Amino acid sequence: MAAINFKTLSDEDVEKFLNSFDTVLTDCDGVLWMYMNPLPQAAEVLSSFRTLGKKVFYVTNNSTKTREEYVEKCQALKFEATKEDILCTANLTACYLQDLGFNKKVYLIGSEAIGKELKEVGISYTGVGPDPVTKNVPYNVFNKDPEIGAVVVGFDEHFSYPKMVKAASYLNDPAVHFIGTNTDERFPVSDSIIVPGTGSLVRCIESCSERKAVIMGKPEPYMVNVLKKRFKVNPERTLMIGDRHNTDILLGTRCGFKTLLVLTGVTTLKDVNRWKESECPEEKDFIPDYYINALGDLLPYLEKFKNKCMNS
Repeated sequence: MAAINFKTLSDEDVEKFLNSFDTVLTDCDGVLWMYMNPLPQAAEVLSSFRTLGKKVFYVTNNSTKTREEYVEKCQALKFEATKEDILCTANLTACYLQDLGFNKKVYLIGSEAIGKELKEVGISYTGVGPDPVTKNVPYNVFNKDPEIGAVVVGFDEHFSYPKMVKAASYLNDPAVHFIGTNTDERFPVSDSIIVPGTGSLVRCIESCSERKAVIMGKPEPYMVNVLKKRFKVNPERTLMIGDRHNTDILLGTRCGFKTLLVLTGVTTLKDVNRWKESECPEEKDFIPDYYINALGDLLPYLEKFKNKCMNS
């Protein structure tokens, strides 16, 4: 149980920290940017990590963009990125099915981005877009597509009762795979508006299908398995940076990463202090090794360390 304020570290402790990892995994929304607004000096921090020889990956539960679209967003906001640097749940869903040797069709509750990633690996899909309730039409007229072999649930602003009917009906066959992109319950738009997240939709389908989804995103292990397989990432030499306790920090705790919480997103210092006092063992896994107000606050420490390395 740590939760050390990074700004209280001595120069020696900062140096020890920076020498303790080779790989940086960073969440995006709430850490690097808010919507299309980059957070101050976040891009410079990632650039400094790279200058110090660290490998940087963007790891996000957001399923509404493809890897290419994330690269475009990174570039627009002045973050350096290639497709290989991006781990997003739209692509992970396609990778997971490809690893299974899946050769059927997907019923997709989610965005076109997931569909594009599926198409890229040769998997067909249906279901994207509005499927509204039709008045006076009984649901038993729904004709199941015999080619459907998986149901995928991601963020879907067109989520509807007919989609629930179709998903539950397909999942009534135990041979049909059930995949959820992530379990983020909700995200705040403002002080007064809360938007239900993908986790709310996944739980809805889990409830009506009486099945549990295999989850692609944080804090579940598939994302880390991909990192190990593709890039030989060593968990003991990895830093996870995030703003959400039950995805970013929990993933780090489960996988043996060092964890750094930034206070520009979901989780607050008040939350961390409450968990430190809690007697619930599960809540201890939400506590980060370190915390800092914003990612950009790391920059002077990185610059000082970089200058020392160059002069030594």
